[in-house]
Amino acid sequence: MTALYLYDDARARRFEPFALTRPVSTLVAGTATMWERWRSALAMEAAGVIVAPHLAEFDEPDAPNAVTGELPAGAVIANARFAPKLLQATAQAVHERRSAMTKVSQWRAAGSERLAAVRIARATPAIAFASGDVALESLAVADGETEDLWGWWVDEVWDLVRLLPTVLTDDLSRLAEGDSEWEWEAPRERIQIGEHPVRVATTYAEGRTAAVVEPNVVFDASAGPIRVSPGAHIHAFTRLVGPCYVGPGSTVMGGDVSTSSIGPVCKVRGEMSNTVFIGYSNKGHDGFVGHSVLGRWVNLGASTVTSNLKNTYGSVSLWTPDGVRDTTLQFLGTMFGDHAKTGIGSRLTTGTVLGAGANVYGSTMPPKAVPPFAWGERPPYATYRLDKFLEVAERMMARRHVQLSERSRRQLAASHEARWTVERGERDE
Repeated sequence: MTALYLYDDARARRFEPFALTRPVSTLVAGTATMWERWRSALAMEAAGVIVAPHLAEFDEPDAPNAVTGELPAGAVIANARFAPKLLQATAQAVHERRSAMTKVSQWRAAGSERLAAVRIARATPAIAFASGDVALESLAVADGETEDLWGWWVDEVWDLVRLLPTVLTDDLSRLAEGDSEWEWEAPRERIQIGEHPVRVATTYAEGRTAAVVEPNVVFDASAGPIRVSPGAHIHAFTRLVGPCYVGPGSTVMGGDVSTSSIGPVCKVRGEMSNTVFIGYSNKGHDGFVGHSVLGRWVNLGASTVTSNLKNTYGSVSLWTPDGVRDTTLQFLGTMFGDHAKTGIGSRLTTGTVLGAGANVYGSTMPPKAVPPFAWGERPPYATYRLDKFLEVAERMMARRHVQLSERSRRQLAASHEARWTVERGERDE
């Protein structure tokens, strides 16, 4: 079987606050990570990810590891910033795509001339990609077919929010086609509005448990479909507004959740809109979160509130490693890096970047950009000691029955060492 590798190019490596602690291929577009989308589109298993040196020890259950050694001739390298449309995963469909792919040497984003993936002509050492500056065009096999691939480019980190309604709707519609394992079983006293499909997992393969939907849950499918995964639990007096996705093992404990993608094993309560949870994060209390992205292992203190609209109704600017930039978006909340924490009653202004591992609290509103591993109530923040950070991370992960591996410890230590500063707009050397 052809090996598939996901490549974080130089642009992807500027996607803060996430690129410090995770490959861009593990970010979520719609209902699935970028690497899962590529696996679906090409019917190939992901053999590894090509990432910045500080992520060499990245270790996350089910996700591909960083590449070491040599990439074999004939392997496919895909740009991690392209999100292909999901395709049916039936055995016949996968077999047909896999057979068709053997003749293809490059994949072009449909409607453009931009290459999204190439089959490499010769074996290439992984270290050749250390800078992220290698262009896919320079690696392509000279002969072979070119195939157009439908999907979306994520050229800026805020595109994960901008594209969410479109990608989420497309995903949910495609997942509903011919998916016999997902069937709607009308819960007692359910309330459904709208005609888009609502799917709740009542049976699933591999022994996973059915979703639980308590009475008096409102499914508003007027604007898009809704999907509730195996093992999810929707508490009474929750309103889910489509398009909306609730991942495996996640719990929604009341409130109004609209146009959002909640990854696996999350807890959500209160008002939320146009937001992505990558997974294993906690918003267990009231408080509004809108047009935001939460990395893994984020915990929001009770009544944490994000602003997603300026009172001038103008476009929102966002801090990036290349300086503060205009996103042209009218709605944009907060980018929460992995392991970020907020204290009770935290208020976050429009277009905030909360660095990975940051722990902020108190009555003072944090600035629009908080550096990774920051600790405190207001700037200048102290630096979160690595040993203390790892101790807290291990404790939090154990609550979700996940072990902090030795590889993860080394990767987080490397990320701590490579942390960026807001003032310099770059990582410390």
